[in-house]
Amino acid sequence: MKILKNFTPKILVFGDLMLDHYLWGSCERISPEAPVQVVDVAKETTLLGGAGNVINNLVTLGAKVSVGSVIGDDENGKELLNMLRSIDVDTSNIFTLKNRKTSKKSRIIASSQQVLRYDKESKEQILDEEADKILNSVNSTICSYDAVVLSDYGKGVLSGYFCQKLIELCKKNSIKVFVDPKGSNYSKYKGAYLLTPNKKEAMLATGVDIKDKESLKKALLKLKDICDLDISMITLSEDGIATYDNELKLFPTVAKEVFDVTGAGDTVIASIAFAFSANRSISEAAGFANLAAGVVVGKIGSATVTLDEIEEYEAALHKSTSDAHIKSFEEIKIVVERYRKNGKKVVFTNGCFDILHVGHVKYLQEAKSFGDILIVGLNSDASVSRLKGPTRPVNIAQDRAYLLAALEAVDFVVPFEDDTPYELIKMIQPDTLVKGGDYKGKDVVGTEFANELKLVDFVEGKSTTKTIKKIQGE
Repeated sequence: MKILKNFTPKILVFGDLMLDHYLWGSCERISPEAPVQVVDVAKETTLLGGAGNVINNLVTLGAKVSVGSVIGDDENGKELLNMLRSIDVDTSNIFTLKNRKTSKKSRIIASSQQVLRYDKESKEQILDEEADKILNSVNSTICSYDAVVLSDYGKGVLSGYFCQKLIELCKKNSIKVFVDPKGSNYSKYKGAYLLTPNKKEAMLATGVDIKDKESLKKALLKLKDICDLDISMITLSEDGIATYDNELKLFPTVAKEVFDVTGAGDTVIASIAFAFSANRSISEAAGFANLAAGVVVGKIGSATVTLDEIEEYEAALHKSTSDAHIKSFEEIKIVVERYRKNGKKVVFTNGCFDILHVGHVKYLQEAKSFGDILIVGLNSDASVSRLKGPTRPVNIAQDRAYLLAALEAVDFVVPFEDDTPYELIKMIQPDTLVKGGDYKGKDVVGTEFANELKLVDFVEGKSTTKTIKKIQGE
């Protein structure tokens, strides 16, 4: 995850752009003119849809995105271009056509229930000369991109001629092409690196009824053959992702709660392309896509995902390594701000935690019970030596931090150099500050920055000092 956070790939997206328009309101009566609901519209929202949702996901992941497409020379087209430019997307490869309507899907939502959708769009396949205009516009810059994504919504931009010419251009420049396909004719994607059809789409394209591992493998191999793919992939909704390069691999889903699957496919193709751009393996990319999709299906409506959200989600599933939970002062500040925005209660405690024992674990478990997120400040080696004497610590700070971060009760560990965590507490401003029961009646550093102080009794007879004496035979 840290490698992905430090990486800003350049990704070029081609596909069907559209506007997702929502009219939100309530319904309390039936029209006297016809047996239909009367919706009292309270607000309107417009979002990027189609390939625009893939672009949105790539942007929020941290990619630098360019887009190639055709839209209508109309007000919807102008609005779409402005929305793309507002998120710093390069639109120089988008062409407007006078005889084309920019796709706009309008949904009427009454009391959180969609009651009607109406579309304005053109679905005719673009002409070969129109495809050539887009191809010519990217010909000289194609080698500067880390990946190319084709987001096909069946609205005519990704014609067979265009797809094949583009894939040929990309292969010539050693650039991987990732495709979110549409329809049943996958021959137009031949030569792509990877496709991301869902189970239903894969069955339609291959004619294979996927009902077990054998039929799944058969469908993956058929896709690989039809499209001459480097890697074959099928997304399996609640069952995760299946891939085939040299063998069948299954990556189970990691979704905790599913509120809405809208846009999950866009998130998968975006995260797969992003991970491969950072030279991740297929196993890493599929795992990353599963996590991203897990975040998105927990939201309402077409949604995007950030690397921070994926990191938090992975931590909540206890699937991340200890390294991901060890933070610097600068990193923990950003983390705390993010959790606070989501209404989470932050708990802080600190200590040396030299030789981890049951007393530490029970103390930290109780500390975590006071809120949602437990942050542990950890004394540096020099700090421990000043407080405990020249023979301490027994374990270096890096090892102590790693062990603490592996505990289920601990969300984040932040090492500090001073003898007290005053500056760290001042920065975090925890909802709850936790200290040991031996601080009863004493001043506790940093209480002025916390909403409350909680004292937790230690487990009788358990301490690092006693453990050391026992080891030494005293």
